[in-house]
Amino acid sequence: MPAQQHMEQAALADLRPTQMTVGAAEVAVKRAQWAQLKPKARDKLLQSHWFPAVRGPRGRFFIVDHHHLGQALTQEQVANVWVMQLADFSDVEPDMFWRLMEFHHWAHPYDEKGRRHEFASIPRRLSQLKDDPYRSLAGEVRKAGGYAKDAAPFAEFLWADFFRPHFDKAALRSAGGQGLPESAVVSAVALARSPRARFLPGWSGVEAPVAPGA
Repeated sequence: MPAQQHMEQAALADLRPTQMTVGAAEVAVKRAQWAQLKPKARDKLLQSHWFPAVRGPRGRFFIVDHHHLGQALTQEQVANVWVMQLADFSDVEPDMFWRLMEFHHWAHPYDEKGRRHEFASIPRRLSQLKDDPYRSLAGEVRKAGGYAKDAAPFAEFLWADFFRPHFDKAALRSAGGQGLPESAVVSAVALARSPRARFLPGWSGVEAPVAPGA
């Protein structure tokens, strides 16, 4: 393990996000899963799902993954979680800190409409992350096998931006207020497997056949 990496407990409320949105439907699923766990299972989950983070200005931890789980646990009033420190940039000036975070692909300053903002616009608390239903759609499509999980940072946000012009926001609201309509997920899976998505990470569709003489 590199010298900068180590595990420690931290207050969940003190963890700083490195993105602006989450998929509220995905957060709701994680809350439902948490509600079904008994105390021992909850402890086991917290010990195995540590939050990768970078120590930044004023010694704060900036998490680079598990934002959905973090918001779910925040709403469930969990106090402490385990953090894996990936790097220590606490001695770096704030502007350079964010330059380093961008260089390492550890920050994603895009809002719920896919628009880029200054890094200063990233919320300071997990509870302040806004809902992007297209991010929820991207997550559901991946779970349904529409595309493969990819190691590229923020790959699901790229898929969310791909779906954005193809689905009306109102069509992503379920009658019960939670989850996504199955019809929208089915349509998005078909789109994800089509040649139109072949440039995206994790694409697992089939190229359209080339006509003879083309």
